[in-house]
Amino acid sequence: MKQNLAIGTDIGGSHISCAAIDLASGKILRETISEKEVNNQAPAIEIISTWADALRKCINKAPEGSVKGIGFAIPGPFDYVKGICLIKGVSKYENLYGLNIGDAIRKSLNLPESFLVRFMNDASSFAVGEAWAGKASKAVRSLSITLGTGFGSAFIENHIPVVDGPRVPRLGCVYHLPYNGEIADETFSTRGFIRSYKKATGKDVSGVKELSAMAASDKTVMSIFYEFGDNLGAFLSPWLKRFVAEILVVGGNISHAYNLFGDSFEKRLKKEKCDCKVELSVLKEDAALLGGAYLFNDDFWNAVQHALPLM
Repeated sequence: MKQNLAIGTDIGGSHISCAAIDLASGKILRETISEKEVNNQAPAIEIISTWADALRKCINKAPEGSVKGIGFAIPGPFDYVKGICLIKGVSKYENLYGLNIGDAIRKSLNLPESFLVRFMNDASSFAVGEAWAGKASKAVRSLSITLGTGFGSAFIENHIPVVDGPRVPRLGCVYHLPYNGEIADETFSTRGFIRSYKKATGKDVSGVKELSAMAASDKTVMSIFYEFGDNLGAFLSPWLKRFVAEILVVGGNISHAYNLFGDSFEKRLKKEKCDCKVELSVLKEDAALLGGAYLFNDDFWNAVQHALPLM
């Protein structure tokens, strides 16, 4: 049987999602979707076993012999070439440090050593998925961002992540760049919202979802969203212009509150003479699955080799 499918796999902070995806059409075979919660502080063997259980269910629902490989969208630090986890000093997946994830998954699933398991940064995977089958599919150059517990981003040209050169920041992402005396990840994330509300009111809040529910009746909360959008526009516009991005795709959990900060964001872009089109992701979490699967598009795989070590 022709190997026309790949398993796209998204590793989140506390879950795994995977699905078989048609490499020709980009169609997600919905009947193969498998999801499981993961204890990210469990021993390595337990985490790998949970991942393998989800993958096994997914593969078993695909036609026998049709799967070309498994493509992981996975957060860093990670050696995306060798498949070795380098996460250390954070409260998730530390017990996977130094482990060859590809070998561990093949062993857990009783797959031959020749079975292909490939890896790419989760934010890059999201952006690649958007460029393949999402809002950025008609653009040559795009920037996709994910706003949530962290600030993910990737610059894409002709479906390939751009990770070096004068048009993009170091590493091809923006989270580490300075903004207002700290790195951007501290401002354009859930942490930034929580801190802004605490500073303005002296009160604690659980996250952006809670703030969104308060916005209609609380001018202080509305001002926090307004400032977030304005600041985000000021921060991103120089890079959008330098890259000559045709479209910016916005995803992540905070994007659900775009109605509260989108206006100030887009006004700031115009003020900065940045005419890049802005779209909310429709694919959402599916984009990372698609990006993981796209690692088995032969042309893409050959072209992305340069970028993987720098992610």
